[in-house]
Amino acid sequence: MAHLSPIRRAVLTFLVFVLPVFAFGATAEVGHTSAEMREEVQTFLALLEQVHYNRNAVQPSDYIRVLPDYMSAIDGQKLFFLSTDKTDFEKRYSPTLYYNMRSLGSIDVAYQIFALYRQRMQDRVAWVLKELDKPIDLNTHEFYRIDRSKSDWPENMAAADALWRRRLKFEIISEMLGKKTLEQAKDIVRKRYQRMLKNVSEIDNTEIAETFLTSFAGLYDPHSAYLSAESFEDFDIQMKLQLVGIGAVLSLDEDKCVVREIVPGGPADLDNRLKPNDKIIAVAQGNGEPVDIIGMQLRKIVNLIRGGKGTKVRLIVQPANTTDASARKEIVLTRDVVKLNSARAFGAVFQVPSDDGKTTVPIGVISLPAFYGGFNDDGKSQTISASNDVAALIKRLKEAHVQGIVLDLRNNGGGLLAEAINVTGLFIGHGPVVQVRNYNGGIDVDSDDDPSVAYKGPLAVLVDRGSASASEIVTGALQNYGRAIIIGDKSTHGKGTVQNIFDIRRFLPPDLPASVKTGAVRLTIQKFYLPSGASTQLKGVTPDIVINDYEDYLPIGEGDLPHALAWDEIPSSFYDGAPIPPSVLGILKSMSLERQKTLPEFAYLRKSVNWFKDQQEKKLVSLNLAEREKEKADNSAFRKASKAEAKALEKNAYAYTEVRLVPKPPKPKIAKDKSDNSGDDDFDDADSNESFGKTDVQLREALRVVRDAVDLGHNTKLWNHSYEPLTEAAVESRYGK
Repeated sequence: MAHLSPIRRAVLTFLVFVLPVFAFGATAEVGHTSAEMREEVQTFLALLEQVHYNRNAVQPSDYIRVLPDYMSAIDGQKLFFLSTDKTDFEKRYSPTLYYNMRSLGSIDVAYQIFALYRQRMQDRVAWVLKELDKPIDLNTHEFYRIDRSKSDWPENMAAADALWRRRLKFEIISEMLGKKTLEQAKDIVRKRYQRMLKNVSEIDNTEIAETFLTSFAGLYDPHSAYLSAESFEDFDIQMKLQLVGIGAVLSLDEDKCVVREIVPGGPADLDNRLKPNDKIIAVAQGNGEPVDIIGMQLRKIVNLIRGGKGTKVRLIVQPANTTDASARKEIVLTRDVVKLNSARAFGAVFQVPSDDGKTTVPIGVISLPAFYGGFNDDGKSQTISASNDVAALIKRLKEAHVQGIVLDLRNNGGGLLAEAINVTGLFIGHGPVVQVRNYNGGIDVDSDDDPSVAYKGPLAVLVDRGSASASEIVTGALQNYGRAIIIGDKSTHGKGTVQNIFDIRRFLPPDLPASVKTGAVRLTIQKFYLPSGASTQLKGVTPDIVINDYEDYLPIGEGDLPHALAWDEIPSSFYDGAPIPPSVLGILKSMSLERQKTLPEFAYLRKSVNWFKDQQEKKLVSLNLAEREKEKADNSAFRKASKAEAKALEKNAYAYTEVRLVPKPPKPKIAKDKSDNSGDDDFDDADSNESFGKTDVQLREALRVVRDAVDLGHNTKLWNHSYEPLTEAAVESRYGK
């Protein structure tokens, strides 16, 4: 096996000497686990134990922990199983689970548990249909817990029946608040559960295995997973960027289709109304009737949303920024191929008033949506990249005589590590940017080797909870070097890990028939550390100046994910830099805090954030129709008042000139459907393209902080870095011999 890679050699050795290998074509099967799947399970476990960064996370006694996680994966809102089921499963499978999985490759347990789930759903849907034929009292003073993901399963069937009576009231009221009659609401709910039962009955063994094995991989960390052959093919297609659609990454949260990510440059991104965490309730083709997709399988939902280039799709959406479960908003999108040019960095020059208001200071902004890289249209020259674009924008901003720059990395979920290093290198001399610890414990230091510096002046990096991975590397490195002031939410996302996809077929016998479809394993294999040695995992990067925003109160960080890897640190690398002195940061922070106390826009932001926080903390919702109608009216009044206040604040907007490397994409023309009766005028689209720099409170404050830093730099020579490499004497002085 001398020609094999070290990883593949280790995995094959594990398979040959520890696990019995089953030959394809064998007729014997263990329960519902096919011989082919047993091979995949064995390889899957071998990869986890040999290659995963935290390979020792799961011991034989820990295998049983997969059962409640798997139960939650298929019954996330704790509606169908009972608490006694969990106890029974653990007693029944605990003695044999480790042996069956590791030695036999058997996941019969997954099929058996799912069979009970399917039976419970059949029984419950039959119960629901009977219950919907009965009179329902919507004038009681009961409450329903909307999010039951952290609740326990009902103790017995009587408790489950009581829970479901409340749930049905909740669903019916939600539909009635959307202008449906009681009978119409009942009919919608009735069809919803009939369709849900049909979809569950269509789930095959491959999908069950994928859910179970992903739950098991999740014991190691939340980013590792098993991909079935079909999911692996979907992943491969996505990597080619040739699918025509709306440019959104979707997932299922219980029975709802949730927007997880908006792909930069896609139709949804350019339209700017569909947001991460929005729930898609129904889908319509062109002027056709909407199809309710609650309870529908994700692949079927995706097929409804995908379509030919230039065709229209209508989405009925429950916005993430509302706690009113009946709220609906219609969004019409034109399907298209995602274009890289639309996702490229762009800039602007803002005229920021001085303290006395008599003059303005030109401050540049560079908005970078991702750390991208790729080929030009000729397919040969690799010149379209984040670092090249940022360098070009810096040149344009310097030609405009800006006195400072804000690098906006909000909602930048990462991208290519090499581009993160190159972008950092535009602001520092050569030196370490990130340390990467591998699954085998080895540490590599990735450095910027170019001593030239594109921009040496005052710099701020604007971040939020959506700034993840490569964004955190750039932010943390610039903070370590004392090169930038970090401004934004309480912390960045906290994703400091690297994943790789392993094709299972590579580890199986070479004579495996091509007709046999195999899956893949996504594994966390590396961890990021800043030049200082601190990990970005879990904690992320803490800004120097914090501006509270909505995202601080949403469970969207790494720490909100189950089994996330812990924060730690390693020895510092040798780098020529140090954080901005506390005395200097103290001055800038003090000036910012004073503005946050006195400026009207911060009062507006606090009011909006506090209202949102209060709504998020409401765990129970009334099942009294009149109370819910009043609550909806109050929420609507607040939103309208908030929109009016935001409109008034736009009068104080700073003048700016956009700086783009490619023409700005035209704003999509959205035809107003006459049949739209969703009453979506309650929703605030203040963060659309037209509001750039107007009511963006965080960006406006970042501009003011950089303006202050410009003034402060004149006195402290804060930004006059030499960018010389560390001498041997300096290294010895700082780190010892």
